[in-house]
Amino acid sequence: MPSTNRKRSALVQLETPNLIPERDLGHTPVLEAQHLGIEFGGLKAVDDFNIAMGRTEISGLIGPNGAGKTTIFNLLTNVYRPTRGTVLLDGVDTAGKSVAEVNKMGIARTFQNIRLFNDMTVEQNVLVGFGNAMTTHLLTDMLRLPGHWKQEAEFHERALELLDIFDMRGFADTWAGNLPYGAQRRLEILRALATGPKVLLLDEPAAGMNPAETEELMENIQKIRDEFQIAILLIEHDMSLVMGVCEVVGVLDYGRIIAKGTPEEIQNDPKVIEAYLGKQEVN
Repeated sequence: MPSTNRKRSALVQLETPNLIPERDLGHTPVLEAQHLGIEFGGLKAVDDFNIAMGRTEISGLIGPNGAGKTTIFNLLTNVYRPTRGTVLLDGVDTAGKSVAEVNKMGIARTFQNIRLFNDMTVEQNVLVGFGNAMTTHLLTDMLRLPGHWKQEAEFHERALELLDIFDMRGFADTWAGNLPYGAQRRLEILRALATGPKVLLLDEPAAGMNPAETEELMENIQKIRDEFQIAILLIEHDMSLVMGVCEVVGVLDYGRIIAKGTPEEIQNDPKVIEAYLGKQEVN
């Protein structure tokens, strides 16, 4: 694995089977999953999943294909309702909430398969994310009263500021469907940020990117964490990204966490090596 000079906070073991960056001690975990599980037709897709994320933590979730990683994202955002267990956002139970309500509470995500509005411009895609922040009333917008124009100008400036994170201001008027693949990935992240999340879930953000783009993404993930002071949980197969940016890494296999620790610990864990490479026969 490539080495990195990026500084990480020391990890602290909580009473539950979770690790948290030292800088986030003294604050309630922003996201907690307690004994989370779901079954499909009697098959346990996720079993006893636990996490407690610090408010500025960057964590990774890795595992072989079919291990249940995206299913966990669907559970955390209430796309799926768990068979058992609890999800807490800022200490508030998300049970019974719709996907939109969970988003307003502070969880935003991207998807393994890009989901942009291809027939809208780059800026318009970002503006969609500001729906949670709208304060004008329907009548104000219908009649184009001064409050409507003031908020529209504010969101325009905020959208351009977000695009600056990935140096995409120059593409503001470009149709999203005309962007190169890597740029579409970046736009989806920016649209998620526009919702004002406390926790950002990234589902394979480096998929389809070349090494230079992945390195840039790594730097931008840290930049997003530092500027917005939010927690980031990512699913990724690109180990250079995971090991380079994540402070805590959990390894999922057959719906269960089999290992959790620092990137260095995970790289050398025999259970992780076996999950990826299979058990080696001894002659």
